[in-house]
Amino acid sequence: MIDFHCHLDLFDNPVDVASRAEAAHIYVLSVTTTPKAWRKTAALGHGKTYIRTALGLHPQLAHERSNELPLFEALLDETRYVGEIGLDGSPEYGAFADVQKRVFETALKWSQERGGKILTIHSRRAAEEVLRALKRHQCADTAVLHWFSGTSRELTEAISLGCWFSVGPAMLRSERGRQITAMIPRDRLLTETDGPFGLRGNKPLEPTDVRFAEAALAKIWQVEPKEVSQTLLTNLKTLVERVPADPNRATAN
Repeated sequence: MIDFHCHLDLFDNPVDVASRAEAAHIYVLSVTTTPKAWRKTAALGHGKTYIRTALGLHPQLAHERSNELPLFEALLDETRYVGEIGLDGSPEYGAFADVQKRVFETALKWSQERGGKILTIHSRRAAEEVLRALKRHQCADTAVLHWFSGTSRELTEAISLGCWFSVGPAMLRSERGRQITAMIPRDRLLTETDGPFGLRGNKPLEPTDVRFAEAALAKIWQVEPKEVSQTLLTNLKTLVERVPADPNRATAN
């Protein structure tokens, strides 16, 4: 199983959640929301076979943490995963659109200059702008649009650019989420939880809950759950191989 977008450091008990994911052999991409969170978050994956950590600066925090961009640049060589980054066009963040764009464009530019990164991207109410940026920086083929909620036209554009997508139990509970997922090419899809923000009832989703996403995909694709699992693992392998690990890098991230 795969949880390609999870905020391990934001759980009440992150060490326990990470240990359960590792014991269950779940591939986890642990995303960060600020560069300053990187060291502590990455430590949750130290010694783990199945956990990798992404370096991020969340768009909802860009106006407060853009001064951490130099730290982002300094840490970038320690991982081949970048996220959570992106844009958020929700009304409450409208006043910060310019700084969001500056942070996002800078993260994409630096990622490409360092040989390319696998990206996990937030695009709530900003899919069109996100896609334009990915096209400008020629990195759509390693960009994973997490919990995509754009229009059908935007989805079609994202697919044509070569983007990837991650979907989770919370997204797949809604009819709209299932409709979007049904349109995504099967070989461009991964699962996620977005825990602890993604919920099942009142309980935060954690990596072991990706089984609910796999079950939903089996219904959408009308296949056996085992086929879903195999397809997702093949997809993950294909994506990761697009950005080979640097043999000179100090970490195995």
